[in-house]
Amino acid sequence: MGYITANQAAGKWNISQRRVQRLYLENRIEGIFKLDGAWAIPEDAEKPHDNRKARKNNEK
Repeated sequence: MGYITANQAAGKWNISQRRVQRLYLENRIEGIFKLDGAWAIPEDAEKPHDNRKARKNNEK
């Protein structure tokens, strides 16, 4: 299994690198770990569901 960086995951998932960092802090990415100050994300990891959009759509 290979790993990608937070920047690569951000591009793959079409989100910001900061959002990837927040997902890490919230333990929402399976298999992620920090290696010498950089995140290592399994290349087959799936983008977590964005609950912010669901909540916003339900308020209408």
